[in-house]
Amino acid sequence: MAMSFDPFSQLDRIAQSLFDTSRQPRMMPVDLSREGDRYLLNADLPGIDPGSIDVDVDGHLLTIRAQRSSGDHTNGRWLLQERPFGGYLRQFTIGDDVDTDGISASYDNGVLSVLIPIAEHAKPRKVSVESAPAEAKAVTA
Repeated sequence: MAMSFDPFSQLDRIAQSLFDTSRQPRMMPVDLSREGDRYLLNADLPGIDPGSIDVDVDGHLLTIRAQRSSGDHTNGRWLLQERPFGGYLRQFTIGDDVDTDGISASYDNGVLSVLIPIAEHAKPRKVSVESAPAEAKAVTA
């Protein structure tokens, strides 16, 4: 029985084991925008179990965590595995202009959307300008 040896697959396997970052949290791409009286943060998390998503606010730190499993292939053998799995983590510093009690999140079609309302005291407002009474303007000679 002849065995075939593919040096490139061995090299690829060695490189993968040396640079394996599956135990470290992965970054998730995000978009952050301001829409009127709120910030909108969208994070790409395709294939994530919604039950594994955790959005946490602790003081001035907003943390998003999620987990993607590698899938169950106990009866098979990986031929190619390029889709990353493991933990995902992003942290954002938020300012005093945010209403932390009003933060909400939803997950749809692989995108986590976090709505971050701006606190009332930080919203722009008009300041009324009052004029002095007419008699106060009169100058006596």
